[in-house]
Amino acid sequence: MDFVIPKELEDFNRYGEEYLFGYLGMEFLKVEEDEVIARIVLQQHHFGWNGYLHAGTIFSLADSCAGYGCVRSLPEGATGFTTIETKNNFLSTVRRGSIQAIATPLHRGRSTQVWDASVSSTETRQL
Repeated sequence: MDFVIPKELEDFNRYGEEYLFGYLGMEFLKVEEDEVIARIVLQQHHFGWNGYLHAGTIFSLADSCAGYGCVRSLPEGATGFTTIETKNNFLSTVRRGSIQAIATPLHRGRSTQVWDASVSSTETRQL
């Protein structure tokens, strides 16, 4: 499978339809070199059996935003990327509505990038 680097916002949304992005219902609102914003309207499959938002849902949204930001800012000649390290802090939860992630670069080098992603409830802007 060839890795195709999307160019436009619509391409980023369409590219992910058959992958985890699409299955989780991620909608990318902005994909630029300096900021990526996406959201998920929460449904039952985003939660654990205990009724709380699954950490995997939150992490997937954050990691996907950072990944799309990385893709958008790959140096000339680069053909792909992968996550090599991650750190998460979960401070609160959401029981309904939607969540939004905003990712921004902290470092963009020739062989590594570091992105910071914050996820919050779109209703309260907290998570």
